Formats: sequence, C-alpha cells, structure tokens
Amino acid sequence: MAEASNEEASAEKRPEDSAPESVPLDATVSRVNLLDTLVDTFLQKLVSAERRPSGIPEKDLCSAMAPYFLQQRDTLQHHVQKQEAKNQELASAVLAGRRQVEELQQQVLARQQVWQALHKEQRELLSLLRVPE
Repeated sequence: MAEASNEEASAEKRPEDSAPESVPLDATVSRVNLLDTLVDTFLQKLVSAERRPSGIPEKDLCSAMAPYFLQQRDTLQHHVQKQEAKNQELASAVLAGRRQVEELQQQVLARQQVWQALHKEQRELLSLLRVPE
C-alpha cells in the first residue's frame, strides 16, 4: 500500500505530457487553449505598452513613424541632389555641344564663302584666258 501511495504522489508530481492517460483529452485541449489565450493576452499587453507609451494612439503613431519618414525624406533628398547634379552636368554638356555645333556651322559657312569666291575667280580667269573666236 505504501508503494501505491508513492506511485500516486510521483504521478501527481510528473508533468502532464509525460502521463497523458491520467488527464482526459478534453482537459488537455482546454489547458492548451487557456495557455494560448494567456500568451496572446500577455503579448498584446506587451505590444500595446511598447507602441502606446503615451496612451494617445495618434501621438504614439506619430512618434513611431516620424523617424521612418524623416529617414525616407533624407534618402529622397539625397537622391534628388544626386539627380540634380547629374542633370547640371548633362545641361553643361548639351550647352557645350551646342556651342561646338555653332562653331562648326560658322566654319562651314566661312569655307563655303571661300569656295564660292574661288569658283568665281576661276570662272573669271577662264573667261579671260579664252581667246575670242
């Protein structure tokens, strides 16, 4: 009989999962549900305490989101500055190209005028060198 009472005492001290036959299945499921509920409640309180330090949702949302938006703003400003610098370089290159085109047009015009003058002189020389018949 002493052995039976020792076995009952050790069975009571054992964890529930090691002796599933001593606890009905419904009781185990309800204990698991209760444990899940307790964990969920604890996590919700923990999360709400972390996210709502002031208790005012709007203020807490602003304080949580402001650093993110500031970081995004800084990143966008950096990209805009890089793009503006690149655009400035491209604009300078375009202006330099336009100046070069204007210079080439002036050179072409000058050479055309020189060629026309030479051609006119050649015609005059040919007309002078021809012997009238």
